[in-house]
Amino acid sequence: MTTDAARYDDQGDVPLAGYAALASLFTAGTGAFAVLARRRGVPLPSEVPPWDVVLMGAGAYKASRLLTRDKITSFLRAPFTRRTDAGEGGEVVDEPRGHGVRRAVGDLLACPFCTSAWAAGILVCSYAAAPRPTRLVCAGLGALTVSDWLQYAWTWTQQAEQAKGG
Repeated sequence: MTTDAARYDDQGDVPLAGYAALASLFTAGTGAFAVLARRRGVPLPSEVPPWDVVLMGAGAYKASRLLTRDKITSFLRAPFTRRTDAGEGGEVVDEPRGHGVRRAVGDLLACPFCTSAWAAGILVCSYAAAPRPTRLVCAGLGALTVSDWLQYAWTWTQQAEQAKGG
């Protein structure tokens, strides 16, 4: 029996072992990439221009939103999450379900902030190995991000006009 002093949280349902497994997977993946890149002689960039950082940031943002909030990708989340609400702009909100690793994966797939770290890690590794195609993918994801912002701006403009009675 776990005492209150030994619990990490008030409910005692934080899947710390699952989080450790996911963190280990992330670390092993980036480590494997580094070893493989070194063995194959992939020259790592001596610097990353600020524009590429912004482009990868926009790409990581949109990739995480697509994975964690898009209706169409709900089939990926369904084994680990449950739909709880409709979000803005056609997005959905899921909550994690299950215990242990299943719950930890659900936490990851229900959180765009959490998933963006994984997306950024993948994009950085991809950028190191193949900068041009990675820029192209990030440009596409960035274009989706700009499109989203324009959609929201249009909606807000319409709502403001309606509120004024115009």
